Amino acid sequence: MAKKKKKILVIHGPNLNLLGVRETSVYGKTTLDEINKNLKKTAKQLEVTLEIYQSNSEGDLVKKIQESMGPCDGILINPAAYTHTSVAIRDAVSAINLPVVEVHLSNIYQREEFRHHSFVSGVALGQIAGFGPNSYTLGLKALVDYLNLAG
Repeated sequence: MAKKKKKILVIHGPNLNLLGVRETSVYGKTTLDEINKNLKKTAKQLEVTLEIYQSNSEGDLVKKIQESMGPCDGILINPAAYTHTSVAIRDAVSAINLPVVEVHLSNIYQREEFRHHSFVSGVALGQIAGFGPNSYTLGLKALVDYLNLAG
């Protein structure tokens, strides 16, 4: 009997749909489509499946996190600006009892002081920040390694 592939939900928060054109001095010129293509390539190598989701709406992100219970084995999330403001996203992550890795393109601790606090990091398995688009692939690899060790 074939082993069921692990399924990872990738969540991109607000304004990430504008990557490649928005504040390129901070976020680079890589588009969200390019990040997603690279994630799919990495997922294939790691033998996991991905569901990829982006929204600018806090409520939609909370709903998607809640819906991950059952069909998903873990979440890779870039909450973007909601990192610093959303107790609702933090509570959703806490409620689902799935491993979650938080990622950021920029190093949030080198930026404006209000960006130094993450509501999500306290309930996440870990956080990777500051490596540009590689933050996503590093986060995916870390999450898959964790899931494989956990059984």
